[in-house]
This record gives sequence, C-alpha cells and structure tokens, in this order.
Amino acid sequence: MSAVAVYSEKYFLSAGEANAEQELSLPVLATKIIDIATAHANSLGIGNPDMADIHSGWVLSRLTIEMERYPKVNDTYGIETWVEGWNRHFSQRAFRIFDEKGATLGYARSIWMVFDTLTHQNVGLSHLHLPEGIIMEKECPIDRQRPHIPILPSPSDGHELPKNALTATVAPSFYTFRYCDLDSYRHVNTVRYIDALLNQFPLERYDSHILRRLELSFLHEGAYGMTVRIMRHDFNDRPSSALSICNAADGGMILFSRFTFRPR
Repeated sequence: MSAVAVYSEKYFLSAGEANAEQELSLPVLATKIIDIATAHANSLGIGNPDMADIHSGWVLSRLTIEMERYPKVNDTYGIETWVEGWNRHFSQRAFRIFDEKGATLGYARSIWMVFDTLTHQNVGLSHLHLPEGIIMEKECPIDRQRPHIPILPSPSDGHELPKNALTATVAPSFYTFRYCDLDSYRHVNTVRYIDALLNQFPLERYDSHILRRLELSFLHEGAYGMTVRIMRHDFNDRPSSALSICNAADGGMILFSRFTFRPR
C-alpha cells in the first residue's frame, strides 16, 4: 500500500452498530477512528506490526470527538485521517467524519504514544520515521482539550475542596473491570471506558439531546479485577458534564472526560 498523507475509508451503518436513537453509536465511532488510525499507520510503515520485534505498540492518550450530526441506520459514511503533529514523545492525529455526499458530520483529534508492551512504559517515537510530506497542516476546526480537573465528593467535615476541583453532583457509581473489558495489551479497552461513561446518563438524556462533544484524557491504565469509582459533575450554566474514573482502592484518577450535549 502506497503512503498517502490523508487516508480515507467508507462504511455502511448497519442496525447492529447503531444506538437506541438509530444513529451511529459513539463506541462504534471510536472503534472506527482507532481502526483507521491503525490502518494509516500500517500503510506508512510505522504501525504495530513494524514494532513487534521491539515489543512496542501505539496507545491512545487523548481523544476528542465533536459531531454536528451522526449517520443514521443504513447510511454510508466515511472517515479520513491525517497526522497533525509529531515529536519524540507523541503523535497528533486528526479525523474528519463525512456523509455519503462528502459533507462534514464532525471532526476528531487524538494524541498517541508508543509504549513497551511488556513494561507498559512510554518509549517515545525516536525509533520511527515518517515518510516525507506526511505531516499535514490540513484544518481540524475543533478546540483542543482543556486540562483535566479532579472531581471529589462534597466535603462533609467543613474542609474546602482543593483549588479548581469540582464537586460531584450525583452519587458515584462503581464498576469492576472484567475479561471482556480488556484489549490485546491486557489493559482496559478505550471503548469500554466510553460504554461506562455513556451509562452514567439515562436513556431520556440521549432521546432529548445529542452528544455533541466528547473529551477523553487517559491518565493511568485500568486493569482486570480493578474496581473503579465514576464521579460526575453537571454544570448548571450549560448542558455539559465532567466525569472521572478513579481507582476505588487509592483514588488515583485513571480517566477524565467531558460531555457536551445539545438539544435535538
């Protein structure tokens, strides 16, 4: 496969990949985004198969998806991806989601790192070499992620919250990661995190609102048998929520997320 700067694929949305509103489900969209990023990296000679001999592979560090509308069941849609930035620690990759006629449905931004599959430590990108002309200045007109913020229970002893921390506005939920939550690296799959976060809101929220923007910031790995606490803060002045997934044993944050909704 020849190296191209903008890599594109098209898909047919079957009922099995749709959500309760008969639209492309967010977990499936995230899967397609990861798949096309993988396919493009493989075509450039910098994919996981090219690093198997040094037991290294790509992992997602940040993901932002912003959609104006979603494909419907039986629609054909496409995704194109390109490398936005590259340094010795991370790669920045962007995506455009479009309909059958080529009209833009939304965009996504991501940050990737390469880690050692045995030690799970960041090994950097210095051993990889992009073909000339691959890094693009193609526009991706969505905001970059903002820093993550701790979400804590409301203090019951009169103590103040740490600066910039948010107070949970709903009771926390708990979940223990199981076999089907793991990926080939034996840590929790990105899509399983999205499932857990989406389930923090009732069906009625998705019937009345579209999830316009999702931000995911991965801070630590989730592992088999780990019980996590999911905290949520709903903002009063806008249809937006912040969520965190923390290790219930020590309180360490594994993932931070922002959801922004828009009425249908």
